[in-house]
Amino acid sequence: MIQANFLTVLLGVLGTQEIIIILVIILLLFGGRKIPELMRGLGRGVREFNDAKSNVKREIEEGINETKSSSQQ
Repeated sequence: MIQANFLTVLLGVLGTQEIIIILVIILLLFGGRKIPELMRGLGRGVREFNDAKSNVKREIEEGINETKSSSQQ
């Protein structure tokens, strides 16, 4: 929910011209050959973050379930 609101605010502030200018600057800085490599790295980073987030959530849920089962006995 918070991420969606942040994205909406960010896109509301940036117009089409600003986004195009930013993309052109990125293209000039990194070149056409480096951008796919950067995107792959970004994708890996996001995937690792989501995996870590899922692992933490699973561990918390397992801890809660263990606490519930030990208190019932």
